[in-house]
Amino acid sequence: MLKDYIEERVLALANYIIDNSATVRQTAKKYSVSKSTVHKDIVERLPRINLSLATAVRAILDENKSERHIRGGQATKMKYLVEKSVG
Repeated sequence: MLKDYIEERVLALANYIIDNSATVRQTAKKYSVSKSTVHKDIVERLPRINLSLATAVRAILDENKSERHIRGGQATKMKYLVEKSVG
């Protein structure tokens, strides 16, 4: 049985990810916890608390993972555009 505050955190993290299509990194920053904590809460604890919520969160995280190379490329492009305009 999970302690109440852990269960509340797990549900808060899950709802934040769903409401904002947030990444693990964004969620960790918002709640001031580590990425490892977010991952453990979502992957291990959430399915024991609410399986349907866990399924919805997993779909968002899988989508984010499939798009991360695109976001990385966009971030690199912006970095070089800023450096070019400054230099």
